[in-house]
Amino acid sequence: MRYRALGRSGLLVSTMTFGTMTFGAQGAFLETGSTDLEKAREQVLRCIDAGVNMFDTANMYSLGNAETVLGQALGDRRDDVLIATKVRLPMSEGVNDAGLSRRHIIAACEASLRRLGTDYIDLYQMHEWDGLTPVEETLDALDKLVSSGKVRYIGVSNFAGWHIMKYLAVAGTNHLPRIVSQQIYYSLQAREAEYELLPIAEDQGLGVLVYSPLAGGLLSGKYRSAGVAPKGSRHLGNWSEPPVRNTDQLYNIVELLIELSSERGITPSQLALAYTLSKPTITSVVIGARTTEQLTANLLASEVELSTHEISVLDDASRLPLIYPYWHQAAKADGRFSAADLVLLRQFIA
Repeated sequence: MRYRALGRSGLLVSTMTFGTMTFGAQGAFLETGSTDLEKAREQVLRCIDAGVNMFDTANMYSLGNAETVLGQALGDRRDDVLIATKVRLPMSEGVNDAGLSRRHIIAACEASLRRLGTDYIDLYQMHEWDGLTPVEETLDALDKLVSSGKVRYIGVSNFAGWHIMKYLAVAGTNHLPRIVSQQIYYSLQAREAEYELLPIAEDQGLGVLVYSPLAGGLLSGKYRSAGVAPKGSRHLGNWSEPPVRNTDQLYNIVELLIELSSERGITPSQLALAYTLSKPTITSVVIGARTTEQLTANLLASEVELSTHEISVLDDASRLPLIYPYWHQAAKADGRFSAADLVLLRQFIA
């Protein structure tokens, strides 16, 4: 297993993070698979044995049951790893049982600590933007949790670029905790994060955790234009994330993954994960698994090194359109690019 710094935090994080959305699944989360405690413990220990030191969950996964199962599965190994969880999305029908208000954040953190069976959270992530709550209020609440030792570091997930910059500005001006990471959706099937989120990570020194790096299994090689997905596949049910904007491009990418992985003697999933990890701004990819066998295979992707040719071929197959203002910058700003600019523009300029 390899390790990378999580932004400017000083933490070293395994390039593979284990995601627990399948743990103890209830309600809508049955669509993602249901992992009971016995199987969860097996998967957690397999990850630790492989060198994984980050485990990601959220309070709203199965309305808290995923946190409970993770805490029980870790048991006395809790201090050997980093736990990342999230706050923001609704936990009940109560109008104030959601959001990033001081009231909700503090109550949600206390509840997460109880479910996880721990007295501290290593990385507490804001799961979604809250445009109603002042940023100052949110950061003040998080500051109190950090000062009390209940939270070590804070991060965000699913934020727009300007949301992140606003949080960084308010934190710097008011001497409040600075976010150290963002958790984003990014994959060969959807590279939109290259427009703003990855350049911000480069410029501001943020760690990047990537969720659904296999696009919800779409890049596993199981889904082909002329075939039928295996029984039980998430995309045969009512689970609509991630959305697919360009089906033809998706299937072209899948066929390319199958071809290239066959040449290398690895799986399409391993190739897709290795591609994401090849991007300089990426800290870790969050992987989940329905089975321990699937997990074991995907963990091996941490050791796969892609050639320049392989990366170039996959880049070309999944390239983004150069939208405004980036096409203008690519044409007119040559010679004045920063490292952050080049996260997106390098592939478009000579």
